[in-house]
Amino acid sequence: MKRLAALLTLALPFALPLAAQQSSASQPDPTAAALQSYANATGHAFEDVDREIDDLMWHQRLGDVADIDQFEIASSKPSREKNPTGQNAGNAVILPLYVFAPKGLHGRAPMIVFVHGGVHGRMTSDYAHVLRELLGHGYVIVAPEYRGSIGHGEDFYDQIDYGGAEIDDVHDARNWAVENLPNVDPKRIGIIGWSHGGFQTLMNVLTWPDDYQVAYAGVPVSDLVARMGYKSAGYRATFEEFIGKQAEDNVMEYRRRSPVFHADKLKTPLLIHTNTNDEDVNVLEVEHMIDALKAAGKKFEYKIYQDAPGGHRFNRIDTKLARESRAEVWTFLDRYLK
Repeated sequence: MKRLAALLTLALPFALPLAAQQSSASQPDPTAAALQSYANATGHAFEDVDREIDDLMWHQRLGDVADIDQFEIASSKPSREKNPTGQNAGNAVILPLYVFAPKGLHGRAPMIVFVHGGVHGRMTSDYAHVLRELLGHGYVIVAPEYRGSIGHGEDFYDQIDYGGAEIDDVHDARNWAVENLPNVDPKRIGIIGWSHGGFQTLMNVLTWPDDYQVAYAGVPVSDLVARMGYKSAGYRATFEEFIGKQAEDNVMEYRRRSPVFHADKLKTPLLIHTNTNDEDVNVLEVEHMIDALKAAGKKFEYKIYQDAPGGHRFNRIDTKLARESRAEVWTFLDRYLK
């Protein structure tokens, strides 16, 4: 599905020159704008279908060990609307989430909030092998689709608020699960994630330290100010769209959204993993986080892998090293939740 959407998008540049011939160079081209809008809508439509198909894959890949369900909840932070006095202004964002519970579960169990990664990512069945291992440890897993996640329509995608209201979305999922899932022990809640999911994990435990008993952050985005310095102009532009300015024009806002500048708030037991050959989250970002936690006198655990095969995804793939690394993570979680 993604390939077809990409082909439609690739065809757009061939159509734009034809439209441009109909318009003066000094005036916006309504035909080009219409074509771009159509391409965006078509791409989102195919992403939505792709997500719906992948939802079925969860049952195929984990149905033997898990009871799987999907829910929709209301966010505590309102949607961002172009018209602040419009009909939807101030309304909550409807947040989808997945719940995976071990089959045959009796009584209350510890829960893991599993936060997917990606600037515009989503919870995909590619994580099935990881969730299978967690389910084997007896955890109920709640996986929220926070605002900006792909596969839920263009409006939801455009609500992205990296380091802002999306952090509240994840916490909202945690609170909803504690209040509405009778098999969840509210005193045994952990949170984990990789990459942007690791960023979300850090921001959650630094903002609500008493609501999580343990946390794991794998290759976490940690310092947005530093990150903007080594990422592409296109990447920086994505942030400018919802923050309003690039880092050089509003350093304090990027600091506010960066875990490294809140290290002094850590109270939750925390394990961090990073990899020196990470091609996405440069190890220097995570080193900044580690150094900030040390400077604040915080107790935590970390491991810096040296050129582990797989780069950014080194302990999420199907290798002996990846399985051993994840086993260390599960042991750490068990220490505080079992």
